[in-house]
Amino acid sequence: MLDLDKLILAGNVLISFFQRYPQRITAVVAASLLMVGGGAFAVASMAPDAADLPVHNILEAVKPQTLSSQALLLEGVRFPLFRTEVTRSNDSAETLLKRLGIDDPKAAAFMRNDALVHNSVWGRVGRQVSAESTEEKQLSKLTVRWVPDESGSFNRLIVERVGHEFQSKLETPKLQSTVRMASGSIQTSLFAATDEARIPDSIAIQLAEIFSGDIDFHRALRKGDRFSVVYESLQADGEQVRTGKVISAEFVNNGRKLQALWFQEPGASKGAYYTPAGESLRKAYLASPLEFSRVSSGFSMRFHPILQSWRAHLGVDYAAPTGTPVRSVADGTVEFAGVQGGFGNVVIVKHRNNHTTVYAHLSRIGVRKGQLVSQSQHIGAVGATGWATGPHLHFEFRVNGHHQDPLTLARQSDSIPVSAASRPHFEKLAKLSKLELQSASSMQVAGMQ
Repeated sequence: MLDLDKLILAGNVLISFFQRYPQRITAVVAASLLMVGGGAFAVASMAPDAADLPVHNILEAVKPQTLSSQALLLEGVRFPLFRTEVTRSNDSAETLLKRLGIDDPKAAAFMRNDALVHNSVWGRVGRQVSAESTEEKQLSKLTVRWVPDESGSFNRLIVERVGHEFQSKLETPKLQSTVRMASGSIQTSLFAATDEARIPDSIAIQLAEIFSGDIDFHRALRKGDRFSVVYESLQADGEQVRTGKVISAEFVNNGRKLQALWFQEPGASKGAYYTPAGESLRKAYLASPLEFSRVSSGFSMRFHPILQSWRAHLGVDYAAPTGTPVRSVADGTVEFAGVQGGFGNVVIVKHRNNHTTVYAHLSRIGVRKGQLVSQSQHIGAVGATGWATGPHLHFEFRVNGHHQDPLTLARQSDSIPVSAASRPHFEKLAKLSKLELQSASSMQVAGMQ
């Protein structure tokens, strides 16, 4: 018991000492650790340098197998062959399989008679086909992929050899969306520049549509104008099957920088394009009733080719092939649709604020009097009816019955900004869009160096 009392007493003394001098105790412990560390460092430093260690060369003869024995081992290995094609309108089972490098009468017979193959392949143009075959050109597996609608899914038809027979099945998996970036500069035309930058035509058209309210792509492009674009790529099993929407874009036209990003307000049925400041790029009026064409005669005085006299040209003429779709430049009501003197087939649309647009020399009319039309809706097609020397669209813009330059009015039309409730979310998206466009633009700069 005496020894126990001494231990308890000693413990109490130590506790009291730690409580009275905590900083001193901590310093002693730290110094001890440093000494231990320094000692470890010193020991490590005294180890021999690896460069001074002796080097021993070990030589061992390796006898390779004979070529005949290696060839014998490869006899049991079978390498599958893969090939990709696209369907044509006049394809048959034999012609499609032949382009795929397959000679398999049994597979051809199955594909001729199978209902799924018949409904999904024959007579369909541009559908992606990939095939896996044996070294003997026998079909192992054939896959056809296509996008039927805007649902976000794609169809996958599979024809597969199972044992000695073939089976088919149709699947509808989801498309995978990825983001792509590209940039380019104008040398001759927008399409030439986007082709050079390997940008799909569908994205080039969207790019022009986005900025059509601010840039007249028919006559305002300049050599050296630059653009950058971030867009969706929709893939099926890792293969791009179509492009989606433009996510953000930048266009520098004659030194003026324009930017746009796609944004859908919460609760809205669809999105729209806005400037980084939140102003909508959807103007009340489009700059042009045609997607792409060449302005052959502007709003000015001109020598009339039929009347052989100088007259005021009270509209804009767009040279384009017969049948080119014509669209309404704004929401409105069809006031007239029919034949009218020198205009030939003509559609007149009435808009708000006593604004009226005229679309003349049409080859066909696609609307009727009293019909409501929306912006970009097709209302007819380019032609050469009435007093026309060749296929073109004559387009007029009237305010209270007086003719105005439609290109000027389109650029001056109003737009709707992002709502106050959506502003915080929009500003976060705008910051991200700015970084993406900087990355896309740097791709062009790097390519020019």
